[in-house]
Amino acid sequence: MQIGEVATRVGLSLRTLRHWDEVGLVVPSARSAGGFRLYTEADVERLELVKTLKPLDFTLEQMRELLATVDGARNDDGGDEDVTAELQGRLALFRAVADSRVEALRAQVQGLEALSRELGRLSGDSGRRTAGRSR
Repeated sequence: MQIGEVATRVGLSLRTLRHWDEVGLVVPSARSAGGFRLYTEADVERLELVKTLKPLDFTLEQMRELLATVDGARNDDGGDEDVTAELQGRLALFRAVADSRVEALRAQVQGLEALSRELGRLSGDSGRRTAGRSR
């Protein structure tokens, strides 16, 4: 698939896809004779993963490391126990980071829900006070 089709399918701009190629996050699998980027289904899946990571405040380096770990885990045949153990350790670290961020976001959501309830209560009280004055 060419870059325009991929951009539409994934919901990203051409500029973003080009940038991610330039920084090595998602490099298209091939180039046409004219130099156009050509993406495979696997490339599209990787783009969707990076799109998911982007708003989670991972740095480019962290995303590269996570992608390399995911690639390694997917391709690991278990033949080298040391490599498998290293990959599992890195996956566990990324999972711990993800779990920690989930907990932090839950705390933020709870705080926002409490604020919203308080603001709703105050706006309801304010409405009753205003109505009482006009009588």
